[in-house]
Amino acid sequence: MQMIPCPHCGPREETEFHYGGAAGTAYPAHPDTLDDATWARYLFFRPNPKGPLPERWCHRAGCRRWFTITRDTVTYRFLSGPESGEHR
Repeated sequence: MQMIPCPHCGPREETEFHYGGAAGTAYPAHPDTLDDATWARYLFFRPNPKGPLPERWCHRAGCRRWFTITRDTVTYRFLSGPESGEHR
């Protein structure tokens, strides 16, 4: 079981969280004006780097707050959070 460091509650088991995707993915300002290809890129294409990636998580079984945390996609280790002194 992986432990996720909630900045509000401390480390908790991954089953308490909901993954929200890559951080910084902005909703299109005028989605009704997008063609199908552009809309598909927004819906289905996300960053998939080999290494650190800022992600959004919700502590749904705890404080129910959303937060951004950086996770290494190679090792699955969280690189920011309460134990590193970085709060978001």
